Parts: sequence; C-alpha cells; structure tokens
Amino acid sequence: MISAVQEATCTVVISRGQSRNPKKRGLEQGIADEIGKINGVNVLTIPHLYDLPKASDSYQQLSQIEGDLVVVSWIYSRAAHWILDRNGIQGQVGLVNLGESEEDEPDGAVTDDANVTSTDPEPESDNLVVDRVTDLYPRPDRKIHCIDLKVENDPQAFLGEIKRILGMEASPADTSLPIVGGQLVQVEEQTSRRWYPVIDFSRCTNCMECVDFCLFGVYGVDGTESILVEQPDNCRKGCPACSRVCPANAIIFPQHKAPAIAGAETEGEEGFKIDLSQLFGAPKKNEDPIETAARERDEQLLLAGRDTIGIDEQLKKRQADLSSSPKDGLDQLIDSLDEFDL
Repeated sequence: MISAVQEATCTVVISRGQSRNPKKRGLEQGIADEIGKINGVNVLTIPHLYDLPKASDSYQQLSQIEGDLVVVSWIYSRAAHWILDRNGIQGQVGLVNLGESEEDEPDGAVTDDANVTSTDPEPESDNLVVDRVTDLYPRPDRKIHCIDLKVENDPQAFLGEIKRILGMEASPADTSLPIVGGQLVQVEEQTSRRWYPVIDFSRCTNCMECVDFCLFGVYGVDGTESILVEQPDNCRKGCPACSRVCPANAIIFPQHKAPAIAGAETEGEEGFKIDLSQLFGAPKKNEDPIETAARERDEQLLLAGRDTIGIDEQLKKRQADLSSSPKDGLDQLIDSLDEFDL
C-alpha cells in the first residue's frame, strides 16, 4: 500500500502519457527531478489521468490533498481540469501562463475528418441569464493549475512556470513556503485506454440535450438532478457526436484529434473561437454539425446491431435554432471571403 502524500503548501502532479515514447518519459522525469529539489513541494506521479477510474489508487491519493494543485499532463488544460472534477478533485481554475499549442494532438489522439463546432458557447440574449452548473454548485476555493505537457520540450520551462505559480519567480529564497521537505510518490497501477465524454460544468447549462441524444446510456443525472457521465465505458470509441449537439459546447473528448473537441481554448485574435478545419481540408466541409452528429450516431448504432435514427425531431429543432441564431465570428469571416469571390 502506497503511503499518502504528506501535507504541503502545494503538490505537483505529473500525469504520465499513454505511450512509451522515450522523449515524453524523459520530459516527465526531468520535471519530477527539478520539482523534487524545491523544499516544501510534494511530487505525485500517476498514470494518464483520463484512463484512471475514480476508485483507483491515484485518485485516492489525490483526494487526500486539500491544498492547491499543479497538474501537468499530455492533454489540454481545460480537459485536465474537468477530468479531475468528475473524479472528485475539485477547485477553481488556476491561471497558467505557459501557452497551449493548438497544433499538437493529445497523446493517443483519435482522428476525425468531419467538421467540428466552435468552442464558444452560443450568444445569450441580453434579457436572459443562463445558469451554469458551477453557478449553482460552486467549486472549492482552492486553485488547480493544469499545464499541458505538449507546449514545451524543456523541463526548465515547466519549472519556471511552476515556480511562478508558487510565488518563487525571483529565487527560492523569496518564497513564503515552509521548509518541510518535499516528498516524491510514484503510483504504479495498470490502466487501459478509455474513451468517454468529459463535461465542462463552467459552460454546462444542464439542458439535458446530451441525455436525449445519446442512445448508449452514457449520461444520467445525480441526486441534485444535474447531468453526469454515468456510464463512461458505454461510450463508443471514436464517436464525439454528442459534443457537436451540445448548445453550450460543454462536452470534451480529450483524446480527439480536433483541438476544439479535445478541450483547447482556440480563441482567435478577433475574440471568437474557431477551428480552421471548418475552412480547409475537411472532406465533409459542407455538412453542418447536426448532420455530422446524426451520421456519427447512426454509424455507431449500426456497429452495435441497432436501427439507425437519422435526424430526429429534436435535432431538426436544434438545426433550426442554429440557423436562426445571430452570425458568429466564423460566419462573418466566411462572408468576408465570399465578397472576394475566391
């Protein structure tokens, strides 16, 4: 039995990648070695956090930590935060200055050539205030800083960012951390690769559209009538269809190739979020997200030996709502390109 990580001002968690790539393993070890030199900071190394069940030793270790966390992993920061949240490791999103790369794929990413939707929630009416799940059920005050390992190759870059988070930018002597001696714990346990949706509750409005759309029993509700991923392993591997029909763009598939679906913050300089695969190189670029979602769902139903559904009445209504909504930044960009008669 692995002893629990001792109490410290902050714990740095290193989530190992799914592959055995020596460069990735070297980066993980390099960060652990550097952070292990900082007094008062504990280091916990665990398997890939997306693959771990809630009852795993790793999450049991994490559940005993009450202070702030810094988590470095091979998935986008937003995805990592909400994976932790669904497994009971909750807190506020901590500021991370080490930027994310939209070009890098998550470790073990599943490809998809179909269009993806914007990650920006739909515009809200000036007279309508939509409650997000986190508004109704606020998370604890502690900070969870999630850092994407794909953004740099040098352990020193991560060391500098972690020191900044800990208030050690100038030198270790300037920190207010108590000198209690850090502890390094490595959890070894068997995992298998998984595929399931992760809900970003800071966007989710609890509309239950995903429950109605998914026909594989993945979604359910908890005791407070809030949406949850009840049977994650019922999800069909490689299918991101529910993420395309979510009105708030709150559903993430961390292993998907498209950054917008995998949880990247793909914000353009104009202040709107787009995925350029909607414009270039997608074979089905004329297919709208609802049609894509219906097709993906039908493909999975056929593979499961069930009848197809197609675009049902609910999806038709969603389609109509999308077409009648105000034009977003992507629509305006396309209109501008059309004016040039390219």
